[in-house]
Amino acid sequence: MTISEISKMSMIERLQAMEAIWDSLLHETSIKSPDWHAEILSERRKKISSGEARFKSIEELKSKYR
Repeated sequence: MTISEISKMSMIERLQAMEAIWDSLLHETSIKSPDWHAEILSERRKKISSGEARFKSIEELKSKYR
């Protein structure tokens, strides 16, 4: 499928195609997260557990990137 063909699809059809692709990737066992990713997640969990984590609302994020 080419970009030109994809561009002719409706928004709903493109979103459905993306969802189907993501769903198919879920079943791939050869994809492994890198070790550094596990380390970052571990650190974030520790911050959350200890109460050190700081969270921003969606509104705060939207205003920051407008």
